[in-house]
Amino acid sequence: MRLACGDHSFPVLPHEQTVELVRMLGFEAFDLAVMGNRSHIRPEAIRDDIPGWAGKLEERIRGRGLDVADVFCIPWTDFQTMAPNNPDDAERERGRELFRDMLELSVRLGSPGLTMVPGADWPHESHDESLARAAEELALRAAESRERGIRFSVEPHVGSVCRTPADVARLVELAPGLELTLDYTHYVAQGIAEGEIEPLIRHARHFHARGGAPGRVQVGLKESTIDYGRIVEAMRETGYDGAIAVEYVWIDWERCNECDNVSETIILRDRLRAAIAGELWSYPVSPT
Repeated sequence: MRLACGDHSFPVLPHEQTVELVRMLGFEAFDLAVMGNRSHIRPEAIRDDIPGWAGKLEERIRGRGLDVADVFCIPWTDFQTMAPNNPDDAERERGRELFRDMLELSVRLGSPGLTMVPGADWPHESHDESLARAAEELALRAAESRERGIRFSVEPHVGSVCRTPADVARLVELAPGLELTLDYTHYVAQGIAEGEIEPLIRHARHFHARGGAPGRVQVGLKESTIDYGRIVEAMRETGYDGAIAVEYVWIDWERCNECDNVSETIILRDRLRAAIAGELWSYPVSPT
């Protein structure tokens, strides 16, 4: 297992400096965030010149000795715009066109996979209807991705149609070929036990790691209740072959702007390195 880190952990740095920081922190691979109206590199810009942007990003990332671990696309700053299960056919088609452009970018960058989000619940219909429409669209995207040599996954998250681990399991059952970019924090924050989340690892192709605790989707590792040693062990047991991306974010959502992202990234990086190597680890002592 190799470790990755993404540009959305350090949004206040210019993009080239963010890539350089990931390299300086000793990561092997890079997660590229392409998020509407907010990321360093936005889909609104990329879609005007996908070959040109792929060339720039290839040089920027691989030129620093980093592999591309994942392309992570969120269409917009809300979860309804271009959602894969949007009841509006035209809006769903807009999302499909965005997916195809991001798939093209992923192919050109040599990314092993593409992550998007699974969709939302819609107030005028049942949860089962929203989940079924998401599955139908996501199965099509997974099949189209496989034809291009890319593995397609979604990140189940707070506020999505995947309210619980049982919803996630149902989604991948209904959508053949769909995989997961798994992040325990979205369920631990809801008070859901890790044992309920762990069976989803067998469906994962990518993994996001950060500190989390009941009531908090992101905390420093000292306050975190997540057992990353056990997670790595479960990954070995299931034959997980993806990267683990340390993903502290700095956004004004769910209090995700209250961590020292550089320090927490380093601490969790070392915790994961120790777990992968089967070595003992203890929380670092702060200098006096």
